[in-house]
Amino acid sequence: MEKVIERFIFVSRWIMAPFYLGLVIALAVLLYKFGVELLHFVTHANEFDEADTILGILALIDLTFTGSLVIIVIFSGYENFVSKIDASGHSDWPEWMTKVDFAGLKQKLLASIVAISAIALLKAFMNLDRGVDEKQLMWLVIIHVVFVLSGVVLAWTDKLSEKAH
Repeated sequence: MEKVIERFIFVSRWIMAPFYLGLVIALAVLLYKFGVELLHFVTHANEFDEADTILGILALIDLTFTGSLVIIVIFSGYENFVSKIDASGHSDWPEWMTKVDFAGLKQKLLASIVAISAIALLKAFMNLDRGVDEKQLMWLVIIHVVFVLSGVVLAWTDKLSEKAH
């Protein structure tokens, strides 16, 4: 009976596979949004001043970071929780994709979130002269600081756990 239960629990990891497939679809939606943003940026470039140009580029970077974050979650999550991916048939396979453990995944996720938060904060600062709400700006700063501190605490606890092992 114990072996049957353990086998059932082990096989149940495949329930996560549709989540990762859903993230691939979400990545395609993000690509569509990136294309729309890029088209808007290129077609209105003559109308933009320097601040608008920088904000447009930051919006594209923000979407790119978000896409990278989704890729990290898809590959690392699938490898860590579902099944190993055979990279031997792919000569251009990025080295990191098969080497990110759960602790590394947490670090990469938080680093990406901090970068996305920093871009949102930078966008708000770039719009200060256009009447950005001070309360909203305050919350953006607070949230960003919380993300940064969370990253430092996570890195510190991971380092402590490595020393314990």
